[in-house]
Amino acid sequence: MSGSKNIVYQVAPGGRLSGSARVPGDKSISHRSIMLGSLAEGTTEISGFLEGEDAIATLNAFRAMGVAIEGPDGGRVTIHGVGMHGLKAPAGPLDLGNSGTSMRLLSGLLCGQSFDVELVGDASLSKRPMKRVSVPLGEMGAVIETAEGGTPPLRIRGGQALKGFHYEMPVASAQVKSSLLLAGLYAEGRTCVTEPAPTRDHSERMLSGFGYGVERDGATACVEGGGRLAACAVDIPADISSAAFFLVGASIAEGSDLTLEHVGINPTRDGVINILRLMGADITVMNEREVGGEPVADLRVRSAKLKGIRIPEDQVPLAIDEFPALFVAAACAEGETVLTGAEELRVKESDRIQVMADGLKILGVDAEPTPDGMVIRGGAIGSGRVDSRGDHRIAMSFAMAALRAAGPVTIDDCANVNTSFPGFVELARACGLSIKQED
Repeated sequence: MSGSKNIVYQVAPGGRLSGSARVPGDKSISHRSIMLGSLAEGTTEISGFLEGEDAIATLNAFRAMGVAIEGPDGGRVTIHGVGMHGLKAPAGPLDLGNSGTSMRLLSGLLCGQSFDVELVGDASLSKRPMKRVSVPLGEMGAVIETAEGGTPPLRIRGGQALKGFHYEMPVASAQVKSSLLLAGLYAEGRTCVTEPAPTRDHSERMLSGFGYGVERDGATACVEGGGRLAACAVDIPADISSAAFFLVGASIAEGSDLTLEHVGINPTRDGVINILRLMGADITVMNEREVGGEPVADLRVRSAKLKGIRIPEDQVPLAIDEFPALFVAAACAEGETVLTGAEELRVKESDRIQVMADGLKILGVDAEPTPDGMVIRGGAIGSGRVDSRGDHRIAMSFAMAALRAAGPVTIDDCANVNTSFPGFVELARACGLSIKQED
């Protein structure tokens, strides 16, 4: 993984974003397309695949378990599926790098296999909580050992008889929901997951696309074990989480007028648009269409005067990955922005509440972290050197903050941007951001 070397972003102040751009493919959908395509019968053709390190980690894991995969080449991947019971034991541990999605979803999928397997990750992933999946999977009959404290590595014992059950999730998490539904494919009987607030539903949509029945009733999704997956074509839309940096950048930089093409606007992921609009952002949704069961549109965003708001808690799960960028929007807004109900941000690739608050303070912003969110009083953004702590979303967020900064912004530890957004520097520069990368 690229995280072993320090990459520094040097961003000059000012500028505006304009023109048209297409950000890379959706990371969540890219992960799931590899998983389900590998377990399907037949050949799955994928276009728009995200060639970032996280999604490549998932792809390499299935190659290590005997799946023939061609590509990625220009976003195209061909998977020769092995069926539900065709995976083979890997020669060693599966290294998932920085990808929490890979580890949590694979833990569910792999606890139904006949072989033992160990899941490992980098230093950041090795600190992330895994009991949220290992405990409910254990209730289904899985045998999963974690390190002390419930963190990776995970050792999964094969050959266990799983039983379906109904799980009421204590915290909204698409990764936990997806992990349990994937385990449910291998369980005897019916597995149902009820979530306390809506989370992204890419797993349910994609299971249906691969011909596996998913029953949805309000906040509950159910699968019956013992079915099969049929190969299909998957066209992955551009990732709204990656588009979020440009939505914020164009909103805060005077004179900006930017169109983001072919962006996935799944209603379980559109919180960033809703929150920015509540703050006064000028975002137009154009050319709406459906691609492979996922709603897609072009987003035109023009600069606007933003105002501080109290972020509605029902929007928090719909924008959980976009808050680093939204904190930058709040720093440029007039008045106070208050976020609550987002304690999940403390256990992402970094403690995103604390790391963003620290960086904003260095740039002269009044940002006060709270246990489950932040209070930001908008004002002038200064100049300074911030540490992204190896968190890709924090690095890109501070790059956009330079559009309104009084002087240069230097961002340390940016190598992991390649986990989700290869080519970020080049695309940002093409849109008008004055950014340089130094190794």
